[in-house]
Amino acid sequence: MPCSDTFLFRFGIIADPQYAAIAPNAAMDRYYANSLAKLAEAIEVFNAQELSFVMTLGDIIDGIWESFDDVLPVYEKLRHENLFLLGNHDFAVPAEHLAAVSTRLGLPSPYYAFSHRGWRFVVLDGNEVSTCAPPADHPYRQMAAERLAALTARGAVNAHPWNASLSDEQFAWLAAQLDAAEAVRERVIVMNHYPVYPPNEHDMWDRERIIDLLCGHDNAVAYFCGHNHAGNYGKTGGCHFVNFKGMVETETENAFAIVEVCEGRLEIRGFGREESLSLAL
Repeated sequence: MPCSDTFLFRFGIIADPQYAAIAPNAAMDRYYANSLAKLAEAIEVFNAQELSFVMTLGDIIDGIWESFDDVLPVYEKLRHENLFLLGNHDFAVPAEHLAAVSTRLGLPSPYYAFSHRGWRFVVLDGNEVSTCAPPADHPYRQMAAERLAALTARGAVNAHPWNASLSDEQFAWLAAQLDAAEAVRERVIVMNHYPVYPPNEHDMWDRERIIDLLCGHDNAVAYFCGHNHAGNYGKTGGCHFVNFKGMVETETENAFAIVEVCEGRLEIRGFGREESLSLAL
């Protein structure tokens, strides 16, 4: 539904295309090759709108490095600014390509932030401390094993190797971004591949500290993510947590969204399987 108060701008969201030219996994309802046509459809819709940018919330490919050669030309048809963040399947590539994933997608850095019309968008690298992204001999790979083992010992619902966590350095950077935005009265939307709330098996390993940080800042109004292809939504404190549905799911039905930013709310218009939401600020 359109804004009932002052309209500011709008942007597009895609989650988990997870493209690969491989046979589908019918048991999991994942149709990897079909994401090319679904992306083209989403881009056609986006190009008919006035958008400030389009963000893909990770898992652009499904672990085959050459898939970038097929999927990135589809994105080139987008007439708006095209932004990416990274997902775990983007790093399921041969080890020799791990260091080049960010560069292949044209990221300014694995995590970054930008301001737009009085809003700040903080884009996280949720894979930083993980079992997939760091090189085999990197200290973050050992740290990931230790964090996962500790969660497993506790019987945590998110104790799975397909999840990940932030380094302490990136967590401190996130806190500094929230403080800096607060100082200039910017509202903040945080974007990441992995969910943190409501509790789910797909959540970041360090979900608790991220939730506490966001809920401790009144200007942190939303957290957008993918990874859990079924989608999810919750609110705690003053922050809305929106998990967008995975495009790769189902043989023919698409999933993407346009977010309309208004003075007093966020209006999410869902397409295909994606649900529409009206989020009061």
